Amino acid sequence: MHVKVAGNGPDLVLLHGWGMHAGVWDETAAQLAKQFRVHSVDLPGYGNSLACTPYTLDALAAALAEDGPSQAMVCGWSLGGQLAMRWAFMQPAQVERLVLIATTPRFVRAPGWEGGMETAVLDAYAQELAHDAGGALRRFAMLQAQGDSDARSVSRKLRACLSARSENDAVALAAGLQILKDTDLRAELPRITQPVLILHGDRDTVVPLAAGEYLERTLPQSTLEVITGAAHAPFVGQTTDVARRIAEFCRG
Repeated sequence: MHVKVAGNGPDLVLLHGWGMHAGVWDETAAQLAKQFRVHSVDLPGYGNSLACTPYTLDALAAALAEDGPSQAMVCGWSLGGQLAMRWAFMQPAQVERLVLIATTPRFVRAPGWEGGMETAVLDAYAQELAHDAGGALRRFAMLQAQGDSDARSVSRKLRACLSARSENDAVALAAGLQILKDTDLRAELPRITQPVLILHGDRDTVVPLAAGEYLERTLPQSTLEVITGAAHAPFVGQTTDVARRIAEFCRG
C-alpha cells in the first residue's frame, strides 16, 4: 500500500472512504502532523496502491495490520471507519484507539436496522460504475456534501480530490460497494474495547446520526460528538474543529 507519512510523535493512521484516496485527508493531516506521525493510507485499489485479492473487509484489515505501525491510533471515515473497527477487532494489541467519522456498523437497511441506505441505491451505483465510473464517483461526492451548511464548498473539495487522481481500480470500486452492501459489524461491537471517539455530522444523509448513536450505545468505551452543520464529510467542511477533536482524544 502507498502511505504518505508526515510529522513526528505517536502513530496515527488515517483511512479514507469509498471512492476516494488518501489525498482527501491532506488538510486534516497537515494539522495533525504538528502533534502526531500521521500515516495517510491509499487503501488497496485506490490512488497509488495496488488492489488485493480477495478484496474483502478482512483482507483489507489484514493488509493494514501487516503494513501498519506495530501500535497506532486509527481514524477511519465511512468505509474506512468500518475497516478501522474490523482492524481493531482482529488486532486489539496493535490498535490503541479509534476515531470513527460518519461510520456505521451496517450501511444498508435490514430487519431491525432502519438507519441505512436502501440496497437498491448501492446497486444503482454499481450499475453506473460499469458504464461511467467517473460520473458515479462525482455523484457520490455530491451526495456526501448534501445537507452540509457549506455544501457547495465541501462538494467542490471532494470533486477536486477525485480529479487529482484517476487511478482508482474499477474492480476495487465494485468490490468496495459489495463490502458496503454485505458488512454487518453489530455483533462485534461489544468486543471492541479500545477507547473510541465517534464524530458524526447532524446533517449526514449517507449515514444517519442514529448510526453514530448506536455505536455509542454499543461500543464499551465510546464517546459521541456531534458536528453541528456537517454532513457526511465533516473533516472536509470543518477541518480545524475536527482535527482539534481528533488530537485532543488521541493525546488521551
